[in-house]
Amino acid sequence: MPTAAEYRDTHREIVLGCQRKDRNAQRQLYGHYAKPMYNLCLRMLKHSHDAEDVLQVAFVTIFARIHTFNFEASISAWIKRVVVNRCIDHLKKRRLLTIDLDPSRHEAAAGVEEPGYAEAEDGYTVERIKEAMLKLSEGYRVVLTLYLFEGYDHEEIAQILDISPGTSKSQYSRARKRLAQLLTENTVS
Repeated sequence: MPTAAEYRDTHREIVLGCQRKDRNAQRQLYGHYAKPMYNLCLRMLKHSHDAEDVLQVAFVTIFARIHTFNFEASISAWIKRVVVNRCIDHLKKRRLLTIDLDPSRHEAAAGVEEPGYAEAEDGYTVERIKEAMLKLSEGYRVVLTLYLFEGYDHEEIAQILDISPGTSKSQYSRARKRLAQLLTENTVS
């Protein structure tokens, strides 16, 4: 089993190979990141054909711009950022981001925790949660995915989506509430 240092060095060599336009290095990088990045695309875009298309566009962008990668951040974070940006571009083109522009509701929802949400999570399978997430609106699903699964904070989400942090918090709060509602409806029916 390789050590962490060996793993970083291996990745470094792959990235350097990609910067030299080495096709074998590009295949290795793609092979390592394609599946997790596809899953990210699928969570954000809902449809497999959209996820596949955006993933391919993202990797074209990655290989075209890999010469700008300077090893200050991890390659995985850099790749994830490119993929997230391509997903957002795709959603914006399709105008499917549904953001409520009533600022008075954003601030009220931003600090409110839904009672009983933690209890609603108990006993749900990953598959049921994934199915329920696919039923969320695009805007809710994108904010929820970026915050919960990808680890972005509301300031970062606001910058990515060109919205206010309050809107991000509001969308996240509403997405959690709607997800809990969908999960509860599935257990009743």
